[in-house]
Amino acid sequence: MTFPLASLVSTVPVTWYLALGLVMFCLGGVGVVVRRNPVVVFMCIELMLNAVNLTFLTFAAYGVYPGLNAQTAYQAAITGQMMVIFVMAVAAAEVAVGLGIIMAIFRLRNDVDVDDMSTLRN
Repeated sequence: MTFPLASLVSTVPVTWYLALGLVMFCLGGVGVVVRRNPVVVFMCIELMLNAVNLTFLTFAAYGVYPGLNAQTAYQAAITGQMMVIFVMAVAAAEVAVGLGIIMAIFRLRNDVDVDDMSTLRN
C-alpha cells in the first residue's frame, strides 16, 4: 500500500531537496549574522539544523551511495536517520539551555540584545 504523500515525495528530484536545504541553511546563516535579538538568532540556528536534517533524510531516502553494496547502503540510510534524531536532541538541548540563559539575562537587565551580551565576559 502506497500513501499519496509517499508517491508525491518520490516524484520530486533529489536536487530539489538539496537545493531547499542549501537555501534554508543560507537563510539561517544570514539570520544569525544579521539579527540582534537572541530569540531570532535561536530560530535561525534551528532553521540551519533543520536544513541539515533535510539533507540527511534526503540522502537516507534516495540512497545516493555510489560504490556501496545493498547492505552497506541500508546501514548508511539508517545512520542518516539516526543522525537526524541526534541533531533534533541537540537542538532541543540548545534551545532549553539558551532560552534559560536569555530569560536570566532579561530578568537581570530588562533588555536582551546580542551586542549587550558581550559585556558578560567580565
